[in-house]
Amino acid sequence: MRLPLLALFTFCTTLSNALSDQKPLKSVEESLRGYNPGEPIPVSCLNRTIETGEHITDASGQLQYIPFPTCNETGRPLELHFGVEKDVNCTIDFVTDEFFHLLEFYIHNDAPLSCRIPSKPLPPSVLEREYRVSDEATQDSGAMGTTSTLYTPLIVALSGTLQLSHLHVGNYLNLLVHASPKSVSSGTVDAATAYSIASHTRNTKITIGDSLPLAFSVRWYPSTTLPPGWSGYGGHIYTSTLLYCILSAGASAAICVAYFRGVDLPRRLKRYTTERMNGGGRFGGGGGGYGLPVANGRSPVRSSYGLGVYGYGGGGGTGTGKRD
Repeated sequence: MRLPLLALFTFCTTLSNALSDQKPLKSVEESLRGYNPGEPIPVSCLNRTIETGEHITDASGQLQYIPFPTCNETGRPLELHFGVEKDVNCTIDFVTDEFFHLLEFYIHNDAPLSCRIPSKPLPPSVLEREYRVSDEATQDSGAMGTTSTLYTPLIVALSGTLQLSHLHVGNYLNLLVHASPKSVSSGTVDAATAYSIASHTRNTKITIGDSLPLAFSVRWYPSTTLPPGWSGYGGHIYTSTLLYCILSAGASAAICVAYFRGVDLPRRLKRYTTERMNGGGRFGGGGGGYGLPVANGRSPVRSSYGLGVYGYGGGGGTGTGKRD
């Protein structure tokens, strides 16, 4: 009797330990690691027909994506590198007849150049089947949009001009990529887009058989929020603007004080001292000792009694004069 009870107790204990140690299985998306800085990111684009520009689907009805055309510079399809900002040149060596007609659709905006990049690194080939099944499960039945959470859409807006025999393609493009914040999902691509710039002046003429040089200016943002840019006329007052004004005012005041104390004040003191020395008057007069005017270096002081000049009479001299 004791043996069956002991066996039952052991079984229950083992089962309890197994259940307590069991962890919930993660989905394929959660199990994928994030990108490391500089890790390559492949670019693939939606396959389209040259007759109508419609997308092509596979046997199971899923949208068919093909690698971006091979770049002469690397010998590989276009790749981005996580978090690396640089100019990427990708020269497509030979524009085939099919690709030329697709360029017409792209430039005329009849169909977009719809590409995509993996939001996280692709899994190893061992998990490829599970990866594909999980990707298909995230898409609505019969949907043709980019509802997959394992890829991030990358729409390339090519600008240019259509001519009867050739195309003018705006081959200088800005490529912007937003990464998810590290606190949310480190090493994950959240959004991306690309567009031609200055297509009226920076373009290349293309005919069938020519090469197509593309120049991508790649910029990364660490979150989904764009940093403030040019605010136009008027704008807003930022802390840097206020600090610049304060520093400018302080520098101007310092220059004025230095000029006054070093140049203007000594000049005024020197001029004041010179005037005082040349004046010679004790009480501020400009004459010979008592504020009288000076004539030829002498003071034309009259006689003590005011009767004449240097004398006591009405004439000159020291006499009183002779009466007749």
